[in-house]
Amino acid sequence: MKRKVRVRFAPSPTGPLHIGGVRTALYNYIFARQNGGDMILRIEDTDSRRFVPGAEEYINESLAWLGIHIDEGVSEGGAYGPYKQSERRDIYREHVRQLLDAGKAYIAFDTPEELEEARQRIPNFQYDASTRGSMRNSLTLPEEEVKALIDGGSQYVVRFRIEPDRDVVVNDLIRGEVTIKSNILDDKVLYKSADDLPTYHLANIVDDHLMEVSHVIRGEEWLPSAPLHVLLYEAFGWTDTMPEFVHLPLLLKPVGNGKLSKRDGDKLGFPVFPLEWTDPKSGEKSSGYREQGYLPEAAVNFLALLGWNPGDDSELMTMDELTDKFSLEHCSKAGAKFDYKKGVWFNHEYLMRKPNAELAELFVPQLREHGVEADPEYVAKAMSLVKGRASLLPDLWKEADFFFVAPSEYAPKDVKKRWKEGMADIMEELLTVLQGIDDMTSANAEKIVLDWIAEKGYHLGNVMNAFRLCVVGACRGPHMFDITEIMPRAEVAARVRRAIDALGR
Repeated sequence: MKRKVRVRFAPSPTGPLHIGGVRTALYNYIFARQNGGDMILRIEDTDSRRFVPGAEEYINESLAWLGIHIDEGVSEGGAYGPYKQSERRDIYREHVRQLLDAGKAYIAFDTPEELEEARQRIPNFQYDASTRGSMRNSLTLPEEEVKALIDGGSQYVVRFRIEPDRDVVVNDLIRGEVTIKSNILDDKVLYKSADDLPTYHLANIVDDHLMEVSHVIRGEEWLPSAPLHVLLYEAFGWTDTMPEFVHLPLLLKPVGNGKLSKRDGDKLGFPVFPLEWTDPKSGEKSSGYREQGYLPEAAVNFLALLGWNPGDDSELMTMDELTDKFSLEHCSKAGAKFDYKKGVWFNHEYLMRKPNAELAELFVPQLREHGVEADPEYVAKAMSLVKGRASLLPDLWKEADFFFVAPSEYAPKDVKKRWKEGMADIMEELLTVLQGIDDMTSANAEKIVLDWIAEKGYHLGNVMNAFRLCVVGACRGPHMFDITEIMPRAEVAARVRRAIDALGR
């Protein structure tokens, strides 16, 4: 019987969600949707020392903004909870005990000082089959002493007992069969008495098994740990239900050398987090894709193509289209260069395709920020004229501000070049022409005005640029008669008269 597809995204609440983690969540989500499966959000908060307040809320908000919907999790509930590892202590203790009873793990009492002494004494020290016999653990100490140490409150860890000279095979759906010699693995710590919590290695194996996870889709940085995880599945007797492994390629610096970091973003001016993040300790702010003005659907499309291709020339794809086309076979083994400029291009394309009314709604916060209340229909018309000039949402105000706020000053260079002697009189004439036009649609108004300019023998460029200077405040913006088609006639006239007064005759 075919297993139901169940995937998990399991971040740690130790800070903001990196964009690489977002891509991992996205691939899990798309894969689950494609296969009619479930998407689990599990919070791996076993490292109590690194816990950061607000990080869990940030993770949830980030996924929601991107349209990655969770089927089971801390907020959503589900039949396999709790979904927060700190609430699963009893479960982990039980499984640690199973490994100890089966002789698959042992208790180690070595202090940090003793471990450091061993490192100094033994070249390339590794706590494994070659060294465990000389250390302070339940394999070398009498049973009574072990009990006495535990009863006396001595801190200890539980280590996994890895047997040497084994070929450990990891089957990866992207990379194929990967074989690792067990000799390179140390006896990993699975549990720490100091905080009564398991390490990642034990917790994620136990949770994936109990939550019936069918596919573990995670970043390439976890590939070195995969042999250990295979051995843990074996030690528990769970090999028949072991999930399929998928290790995604790293996101690389824009130059293509090394793993993408926040420093790269700070240096080149692009975010590496989905949302803005404020460090609760330092107060330092890190920029986010949302706050910089990216649309979530553009960010999703951009990320999806970092390490995967659809097998054809498709670039612009909705979440539904990504789901239809996605396949692990088209995921790359090599790292994906983070071309942030491509992300900007995607956003521009999505702004272009956004219905004007929806874009107007997204623009409202910018209007309010500048103290402007405007008719939604008028805003939508303005958006239709400027969205092709914008790459990010804040660009819309830069391109459309004059539709809502009359110019209070005029670009000096444009004034010098375009406001020639006698131009004030020509603008007065133009106002008379405009007042006589019944149909102010762009094409009709343009024909009438251009015919008048030709009849008068005026210089077309000078007249039209002076007109634009009056209305906009600078020689910029969409086609002039597209502007005057949507801008109230009285407002156009008022701006021209104001410019004449300001710039003189």
